[in-house]
Amino acid sequence: MKTLILLIVLAAKALATDFSTIRGVDYEAWANWTNYDPQVTERDLGYAKRINVNQIRVFIPYRAYAQDHAAFVTNLVHLARTCRSLGIGLMPVATYSKTLFDEPAPYPLSRAWVKTLLDTIGNEPALTGWDVFNEPELCWEGGDEKSSCARARVMAGIFRELDTRQPRTPVTIGWAWASSMEQNADVVDVLSYHDYMSTRAGIRRNIAAALACAGKVNKPVICTEIGCTGRANPYDIAIEEYSKARVGFYVWELMIVRGGWGDIHGIFYPDGTVRDPSIAAAMLGIFRNRSADIVPEFPDREGWVTRTVADGTKWLDNTNAPYADGLKLAEDAANLLEANQLVPMRELPTRRVALLREGAKDPGELRELLTKLANELKPYRSQ
Repeated sequence: MKTLILLIVLAAKALATDFSTIRGVDYEAWANWTNYDPQVTERDLGYAKRINVNQIRVFIPYRAYAQDHAAFVTNLVHLARTCRSLGIGLMPVATYSKTLFDEPAPYPLSRAWVKTLLDTIGNEPALTGWDVFNEPELCWEGGDEKSSCARARVMAGIFRELDTRQPRTPVTIGWAWASSMEQNADVVDVLSYHDYMSTRAGIRRNIAAALACAGKVNKPVICTEIGCTGRANPYDIAIEEYSKARVGFYVWELMIVRGGWGDIHGIFYPDGTVRDPSIAAAMLGIFRNRSADIVPEFPDREGWVTRTVADGTKWLDNTNAPYADGLKLAEDAANLLEANQLVPMRELPTRRVALLREGAKDPGELRELLTKLANELKPYRSQ
């Protein structure tokens, strides 16, 4: 099966879009729309740029527009222009209140909402697409699946009708399942779906089905959500599969959000650190070697593991041993464990040592930690 790579050049825009090359992130800016902070947006998108993100997908809530029209317009323009300054494309995801969702044809409130979005950022160079409805199969705003899917088709038609610019900005619907795309391909310019499959085989089946659908209807296809630790959908594996297949994708999501989905989603903390470096590496095209041809670490090649365990045991046996010496041994042990990938990285040993260094002396906790680290190192002694 030939992979169809379609290039849509948006000549009137500074950021042309080859959908197969999208390396994007979803960005929950919607969480900040009622308290938008330009500096936070600029900071977060700066992090995205560090890992070569070239697109963001952002939820744009009707409720924020209804609450404060002027502020909403100002903030949306700021978002678009921040993207432009960094060379990042912007695909907004329009959302709706129940009032809009339930209104009958000819949908005057929905049309006014779409016109506002088009008037506000329709000419912004960063704009690369409109996602007019997110996961309609999951029945948002209390509707059933049939009415939600029908509503998504209506919104796609309204965007395409009211956008009179040449060339018109591409429209898509962010379907939850790849199988939903073909029957709705007639109302969009770009096909899109979400993929949280738990195996490589499942991911590959989704990709194959999506490419087959794209070839059948002669339209480009993208995956607008991947990556979830709580669904056995590792970021680096999903990114690797989509990169190999040359299908554009967006990772959910850029920031680790406390109180939201941050416990199973996200790349960056607000200070620019990361929870899992393999995600950032994958976004840069660097992946773990999972083949048969690997060179495992030999942590005790120069006797460091043996010495650290022995010295740690001596320190633990001496009730009057200097606290600073214990911290040094704990740090050595932690560094050996992490550098050689000998322990789970969920609770970093070096983090525990750093917290001990920063806080008041706690001999009991230090002894507990050094005992634990030495015991974890013991199986790797070669001498």
